[in-house]
Amino acid sequence: MDAVISIIGGLLFLVSVAAHLYVRLRVRPKEDFEDYYYEFEDQQPGIARYDRWSRITFAGAAVGVLLLFVAVFI
Repeated sequence: MDAVISIIGGLLFLVSVAAHLYVRLRVRPKEDFEDYYYEFEDQQPGIARYDRWSRITFAGAAVGVLLLFVAVFI
């Protein structure tokens, strides 16, 4: 059971880190963030998409690390 959890956690972590790097490099909007007033920057579709995918991939990496922790220490 520990091997299955560690394999799933490791794969989830690696895929999430790769996706997070892709989001940081390719999905990020070309224009600068500082041009938008902070209250309205979430209404810009490029910034909203970048923010959403950045959070999703970071959460996936965090869940992968937690699964690895559970497999190793419990």
